[in-house]
Amino acid sequence: MSAHLLDGKALSKTIRDDLKGQFAALAESSGVAPTLAVLRVGDDASAAGYARAIERTCAGVGVTFAAHVLDGSASQEAVEDELARLNSNPAVHGIMILEPLPGHIDGHRLIDHLNPAKDVDGVHPLNAGRLSAQKAPYFVPATPAGAIRLLEEAGVEFKGKHAVIIGRSDIVGKPMALLLLHRHCTVTIAHSRTVDLPGVARSADILCVAIGRPEMVRGDWIKPGAVVVDFGTTYTDDGLKGDCAQAEVAAVAGMMTPVPGGTGPVTNAMLMSNLLDAYRLGIG
Repeated sequence: MSAHLLDGKALSKTIRDDLKGQFAALAESSGVAPTLAVLRVGDDASAAGYARAIERTCAGVGVTFAAHVLDGSASQEAVEDELARLNSNPAVHGIMILEPLPGHIDGHRLIDHLNPAKDVDGVHPLNAGRLSAQKAPYFVPATPAGAIRLLEEAGVEFKGKHAVIIGRSDIVGKPMALLLLHRHCTVTIAHSRTVDLPGVARSADILCVAIGRPEMVRGDWIKPGAVVVDFGTTYTDDGLKGDCAQAEVAAVAGMMTPVPGGTGPVTNAMLMSNLLDAYRLGIG
C-alpha cells in the first residue's frame, strides 16, 4: 500500500485565487482596503520569517500588510497600548500577535486584550468558546481549519470514524478535536503522558499529529488504510521534517498530508479566509 498524498499547494492556490477576487470586489464596492496588522515584539528569527511569509500571502490576494514591530525590551503596558490602537483603528480589519514573545510579556493577558472581531488567528477565549459551542460568528485557527478543508476536498468520511489527535495545543490539537467532533467523529486526544501511545494511534481511522517532534510517529503506529494528518514542521540538518516518518507511514496509511506541501500551504490561505470574514464585519 502507498498512501495518497494530499496536495496542500494546489488547494492553497485554489483558495487564494478565489479570495483574491472576493477581496477585490469588496474593496471596489466599499472603497476600503483590506488590512492585516501583525504585531511582533523583539527580533526572533522564526517570528520574523513567519511575518515575511504572511506578507507574501497578503500581497498575493490584494491585502495590505501592516507590520508593527516593538523592541524586545518593550513593557507589557507598551505592547497592550499598541494593541489597543490596532483594536480601535477602523482601517485595520485583522490582527495577529506573533510568537514567541519575550519572557517578560504575558501572552495570555495580551490575547485577552485582543478585539475578538479582529482575531483572525482564532486565539481569543471568546472565539475558542464560540467554536466549542458552535455559535457564529467565530474564527477557527487557520491550521486545523486548513486540515479539515484538505480532508473534505479529498472526500474523507468523518461520521462515526475514530479520530485520534496527538497533541493538545490551543491552536492546533484542541480546535482540531472540536472540528472533528462537530463532524460526528469519535475523538480521542492523546499526548506525551498517554499510556501506550502507539497503541492508541493504531486505533485511529483518522490520525492527526501535532507534537513538534520530528519523525516520532512510525509506520507501526498506523492502522492500515488510515488517514494521517501531519502538522509537524521542524527544521533539521536533513531539511523540513514532519512529526511522522513519512516513508514508513505512507507505506501503511491510505491517505496522508506530506511535509512539506501538506497542511502548511493551506494554513496561510485559511488565515486569509478568516481575514475576509473580519473585513466583511469591519466594513459592515
